[in-house]
Amino acid sequence: MKKITSYLENPRAKKFFSIAVIVAVALWFVFRFVMVALESRMSVFNPIREIKQSGAIVETVVAQQSDGIINIPIDIKNNRAYVSGIYQNKLRAGQKVGTGVVVSVSSNLDLDTGMYVVRTRGVADGLHNVQVKLKGYFLPAYVVRDNVVLVLDSDVAVARDVKISGQDLETVCVSSGISDGDIVISSKVNAGQKVRVKK
Repeated sequence: MKKITSYLENPRAKKFFSIAVIVAVALWFVFRFVMVALESRMSVFNPIREIKQSGAIVETVVAQQSDGIINIPIDIKNNRAYVSGIYQNKLRAGQKVGTGVVVSVSSNLDLDTGMYVVRTRGVADGLHNVQVKLKGYFLPAYVVRDNVVLVLDSDVAVARDVKISGQDLETVCVSSGISDGDIVISSKVNAGQKVRVKK
């Protein structure tokens, strides 16, 4: 004990001992800081990290071909309306429009408007809907963007080009590009992004 006491009374030993204590305390603080940071990183929820690791949670629609109805809006004035090419071959004489019927649908473009002329009988002027029966994949209108839908493929959103046979304000009828059982993503995500289906 006397040896230790005499050693600690030596100025060089006191200095060395003081430095050793300071270094030990500093290392303990660094160690605690690193451990707290690691624990915080593991326990604090980070949505960006969660999306990258597990994928964005998405809502989906399972594609199933069926028969359905699309409401085609046509603006009639003096029993005459103009429609685009996508609807020209879907309208026929005898179809009901409001309180009247379709009389004829031109097979040639109107050169002034670039549209097809639809003639009606007994229909009041204004905007009316014509119900058209179609067969295809009926999806919410917001799911199809620029003739492209996103489908789930091995937890990744994959873009698919589709052909639209008809649409109204709420629904799009897709005639090709997807198949029965395809899982169409209805949430807003990007192609190539990792996703998981909302339960």
